Amino acid sequence: MLKGIDPVLGPELLAILRAMGHGDEIVIADANFPASANARRLVRADGVDAVRVVRAIAQILPLDDFVPAAAFRMAVVDAPDEVPAIVTAFAQALRHGGYEGPIEAIERFAFYARAREAYAIVATGETRLYGNLILKKGVIRDG
Repeated sequence: MLKGIDPVLGPELLAILRAMGHGDEIVIADANFPASANARRLVRADGVDAVRVVRAIAQILPLDDFVPAAAFRMAVVDAPDEVPAIVTAFAQALRHGGYEGPIEAIERFAFYARAREAYAIVATGETRLYGNLILKKGVIRDG
């Protein structure tokens, strides 16, 4: 255990977050996402919902503020403008970590392709549909 660090962030995930560089991306995936088939690095967070994982990560991971959006969700198939309730919960979790930017929608297969290029995927136990999010790491500015 560490002071001020959510225990959801185990040693493997903390090491991955620390090793990521500016512009690297991490996927927080729901239980239906083909995480094992697509991950370069896979962290299991079975039994933990995706919003809790996002909230914990957002507390310690700087998000990229050199780009228009540093958070990306999977668009609803056949209803790309629909915003699932879990996306609102993701936005609240990200705001708690200081991110005020948008969560940009990405078409399903484009999301899968981007996930394959991500630094890592965190497979959660999230059962709500479209509970997938990609976060782009930023930098910590001196001073």
